[in-house]
Amino acid sequence: MKSGKPATPHYHGHRQRLRNRFLQAGPESLQDYEILELLLTFAIPYSDVKPLAKRLLAHFGSFTGVLDAAFEELVKVDGIRDYSATLIRLTKACAEYYLKEEVLKRQRIPSLTALVDYCRVSMGGLKDEQFRVIYLNPQNEIIAEEIIQEGTVDQAVVYPRKVLEMALKHKATGLILVHNHPSGNLTPSAADRQLTQAIIQAAEALNLVVHDHLIIGRQGYFSLAENSLM
Repeated sequence: MKSGKPATPHYHGHRQRLRNRFLQAGPESLQDYEILELLLTFAIPYSDVKPLAKRLLAHFGSFTGVLDAAFEELVKVDGIRDYSATLIRLTKACAEYYLKEEVLKRQRIPSLTALVDYCRVSMGGLKDEQFRVIYLNPQNEIIAEEIIQEGTVDQAVVYPRKVLEMALKHKATGLILVHNHPSGNLTPSAADRQLTQAIIQAAEALNLVVHDHLIIGRQGYFSLAENSLM
């Protein structure tokens, strides 16, 4: 005789196995689609989300592409609703906030690698260029981070004034310039080098030190100071 009790969906046991693997061995034990699948189970409790996880990866090209996607882009994917898109955006925001806490809210920058990791998570996936400055005090402790400009970084005349205005506001004595290259090509352009020199020259008049100019991409970074371009 057949029982009147409905059969347990096949994916319930699979979800628990995913959770167990994650808790016991960490994310390294899961493939990209399985990490997304596990994440989606918290927004979509009553459905097999493995096909949706794979669909997201195919649509955005990579795991980082999914996390970098805007809310409006995520909800265009069949099967993604507001809760799922919000959860994905929140996951990216939590990663960025964690790294920002580690780097920017300590008294000193723990390492160049830590700073680059934060900048890559925060800026590496942006579609447009963004120019930031990290301001330091005489002990090279971080005072503030400011977004100076969003859009194309190609007007060197504008930036020195804005950069120095913020330096005076924060009573800074040193700064680190940071901007991203959405194309992924980390080689500094002629405009990047001219902008760096313009800011250095303007900063010298106020006894400010420009320590570095970092160009950030999704896959890496370029330091003008490390490459003797400052």
